[in-house]
Amino acid sequence: MPRTMLTILVLVAGLLAGCGDDDGDGGSTGSTPSAQPSSPASSAPSGDGDTDGDTGGDTDGDGKAQPPFSANTEPDGQQASADAFGNVTTIRIGHHDGFDRVVLEYAGPGMPGWDVRYVDQPTRQGSGEPVDLPGDAALQVAVRGVGYPPDTGIAEYSGPQRVSAAGTTAVTEVFFDGTFEGITAVVVGTETRTPFRVDSLTDPIRIVLEVAEAG
Repeated sequence: MPRTMLTILVLVAGLLAGCGDDDGDGGSTGSTPSAQPSSPASSAPSGDGDTDGDTGGDTDGDGKAQPPFSANTEPDGQQASADAFGNVTTIRIGHHDGFDRVVLEYAGPGMPGWDVRYVDQPTRQGSGEPVDLPGDAALQVAVRGVGYPPDTGIAEYSGPQRVSAAGTTAVTEVFFDGTFEGITAVVVGTETRTPFRVDSLTDPIRIVLEVAEAG
């Protein structure tokens, strides 16, 4: 047999022997296949989908569609959880289709409670001085499950005492009265005494007050 043909046969035999290492018993062929680059995992945008007071929109802060506006003018209350001990840290106001929304963001353990009602003349805690706001009506808001900031260790809202927002049609202004004897007081001025509703949301925790536009 010619030398060239013999050399080719030897090489072919060597290659066939090398391919026979992976025989199904889990043995390694002597090399680890390189890992394939994985596609980047898709991720939801950061944040909570919140349009709860900064701009218009029709979500309730958790990406859910708003139900029809069902509310009345009667007082609305909710007990704070037993472990609630925090402070209101942020106030936001925004206009939505058919109503205005006031958001009181809360930091601290537990869930805050509230008492919200229309009053003929809102007053300040402690002093009893009247609070005058634009509009013909006012909602007095008492947030419970709070404490003095030195005790809770949480910085309380320190922005403007009077908060307003362009484009609102029901809410005229919000007055922050601070914390006194376990209650944080907020007064919400409204154009007129229209229906309202109150609820709480989480991540972050906040009390959400929605006031219907006048018909």
